[in-house]
Amino acid sequence: MSSACDDCAAAGSCEAQENGGCGEGPQSLQEQLNACSSVKKVIAVISGKGGVGKSFVTASLATALRKQGYEVGIMDADITGPSIPKMYGLHGPASGSELGVYPIETDDGVKVMSVNLLIEDEEAPVVWRGPVIAGTVKQFWTDVVWGDLDFLLVDMPPGTGDVPLTVFQSIPVDGVIIVTSPQDLVRMIVTKAYKMAELMDIPVLGIVENYSYLECPECGTKIPIFGESHIDEIAENLGVEVLGKMPLDPAYAEIADAGLFGKADNLYLDQAVDLISKL
Repeated sequence: MSSACDDCAAAGSCEAQENGGCGEGPQSLQEQLNACSSVKKVIAVISGKGGVGKSFVTASLATALRKQGYEVGIMDADITGPSIPKMYGLHGPASGSELGVYPIETDDGVKVMSVNLLIEDEEAPVVWRGPVIAGTVKQFWTDVVWGDLDFLLVDMPPGTGDVPLTVFQSIPVDGVIIVTSPQDLVRMIVTKAYKMAELMDIPVLGIVENYSYLECPECGTKIPIFGESHIDEIAENLGVEVLGKMPLDPAYAEIADAGLFGKADNLYLDQAVDLISKL
């Protein structure tokens, strides 16, 4: 008669393999950081849906932390929709050696790694299946020579699919910031993102609302063009802080389109920057 472990092996039990085999406790799925790198804190910037300015928030936080003297990196995990290099005016190809691949630095010293810094044609679509995308994100952790960083910010793709799951399982994320917009639909979207982080046992540091209002250039009146915000109520129900409410400001778009985001000064995220710097 075969043993239980023999049966598991014969069946190729995924559950047994993920838990380290029969009779053993769960094994960590975390990948080893590149040997030439040291990262003190990893912060993931997430959203339940696309188009809410997640990359804008990631870059704003990175630039602000860098201005405070911290060593900062951005891992652009939005493999099929990378925008971080464009915002900073960065172009590849990234160089490498036997030690790994080197990130490219912005003018203000933020280290960036993105798939757009590795492919020949920046405008070519990344038509990859989920496992390949997930593997690339892992390599951004294991094969990139980040050096000594105080903070690594991970610009996540929207939703709760393969890549967010890979990041949360493979990289020791210290906390997440959820980015959203004012529409009433966000109650469900934010809750989904929050519950995913909760499921993965990762602290939610707070919520940032983008497109909160448009400020009239003539009189300064705040116009809620996407409807009245419900973010304070949502945050209270979830037991998290609102870390910033950002207006729709064409000046930021102009800076990003020109590749000069290192010059941006986003005062609306001061509370978020202060919280991260104290981790």
